[in-house]
Amino acid sequence: MLTGTAKSGPSFDWARRMYCTTSRLLRQGSSLRWRAWLHVFRRHLTVLSLVVATGLWGCDSDPASIAKQAQTIIRSKDAPRIAAILQADLDRHQKGLSQAAQRLAPGFVRARPESIEAEMRTALRLVRSSRRGVPELVISPLSFLAAVGADGQVIAREIEPDPMRGLDVGQRFTMVQSALAGKFAQGIDSFESDRNSGAASWLMAAPAQVEGRTVGALLLGIPLWRLAQRLSKQLQAEAQAGTVIWAYVYRGDQLVHHGTPPDVDRIVPTAAVRRAGLARQPEGFTSGVHKYGYAYAWGVFPMPVLGPGVGVVVMRME
Repeated sequence: MLTGTAKSGPSFDWARRMYCTTSRLLRQGSSLRWRAWLHVFRRHLTVLSLVVATGLWGCDSDPASIAKQAQTIIRSKDAPRIAAILQADLDRHQKGLSQAAQRLAPGFVRARPESIEAEMRTALRLVRSSRRGVPELVISPLSFLAAVGADGQVIAREIEPDPMRGLDVGQRFTMVQSALAGKFAQGIDSFESDRNSGAASWLMAAPAQVEGRTVGALLLGIPLWRLAQRLSKQLQAEAQAGTVIWAYVYRGDQLVHHGTPPDVDRIVPTAAVRRAGLARQPEGFTSGVHKYGYAYAWGVFPMPVLGPGVGVVVMRME
């Protein structure tokens, strides 16, 4: 980071801005080839070399002010944007899953017991195919799509081998129970095999009905790490050039993320900090830290659409 208080001319201002932007891109993380190019570009700027050598000019003239501004952006822009993304994802998946359930509903009653698994698996694959699929499910971060019988047991999922076949998800998940009662439902939960690792998914279930009678359900799951990854990429795509921003998803004390830089992971607010802050400000709170020569801002905000005790942490550096 360039430091100092000397005045600079237009050429030095340009060099300083280029150096800061390049440094932030390196901090944000990229492919090895892109990072190598950035390093070469930064190293071969003669003006920047002089600036660094003399230590005259700084990227951030007032880090505290910039961090405070970033906290305001997190509260006023990033958190509402994430809430809107999540609601749009829920609406889109509810629409697609409900359409798919109705498309597959006749198969729940017409297929022979000895062939229903194979027929359902084929139908599920078609639902996600680019040519004949349900658009809302074709492009989706979901990790599985399964057909559930009226008894609550998984008939088949869209891929083989199928570790979910025969699993009693009706007994395990309340959203499946609601779907088999005729109502779409969603929530955060984890499979028994994932509970030791802390892995959880956003589960959604829709009823399959024939002539008003519920004959089964469709169940999909989006891992929370994929959700965090999607939120990070969306925020980064919409951010101004040079802004470093990452999203984490918390569920209780658990914090889920994917692809985030280790340096940023080390300064994310701990579970204790999140609990204490939310106890004071249940609607969410912001703070910041000066680390690695940069001013980071962060915000912790519950996301009611995901259920109680679930929310996001946003890390931002301008």
